[in-house]
Amino acid sequence: MRLFVLTRHAHSTLNEAHRVNGDPNVPVTITETGLAQAEQLGHQLTQVPIELCIHTRFGRTLQTADVVLRGRAVPLVEEPLLDDIDVGDLEGVTLDEYRDWKRERTRSDPFPGGESLDDAARRYARAYERLLERPEQTVLVVCHEIPVRYALNAAAGSDDLDGPEHSVPNATPYLFNEDALARAAVRIRSLAG
Repeated sequence: MRLFVLTRHAHSTLNEAHRVNGDPNVPVTITETGLAQAEQLGHQLTQVPIELCIHTRFGRTLQTADVVLRGRAVPLVEEPLLDDIDVGDLEGVTLDEYRDWKRERTRSDPFPGGESLDDAARRYARAYERLLERPEQTVLVVCHEIPVRYALNAAAGSDDLDGPEHSVPNATPYLFNEDALARAAVRIRSLAG
């Protein structure tokens, strides 16, 4: 059975500051709390024979992966399709400001200077399809809250990519077999239009 372990990166300095970041060139590191979370996740996955680790262009995902896989010779592959949402001009604003902006818009409205939630969802579906094309049996995917949330809700058949699962904790493993990840990709595509 193929296994895909999806996880959000460990707690970061921007999580602590309650600010959004959609630009991979902005340096953001994991915190001491994040380091402990990543170490715990590594311990939880010790007996899982991970053949490949996918991470995004954001440093906090690579930093998390490095800690989780410490002492293991697992190849790392960067996958920009799983990057966090490009929030454009909202880069660095507070979570409350980000949510206020979203509340007044639809999923198809792009962030000023960025992409829409539907654009990002279609990108995530492509990423999951690409993962399914790979030959590895067990893959760790260290990405961001929204792609994990969308995969969880879509695989479960929800009509809402943001629910019922809405809050995805840092450095928590979510397990998908091949069928579940394929269902998620198809459902994300259908809901994103």
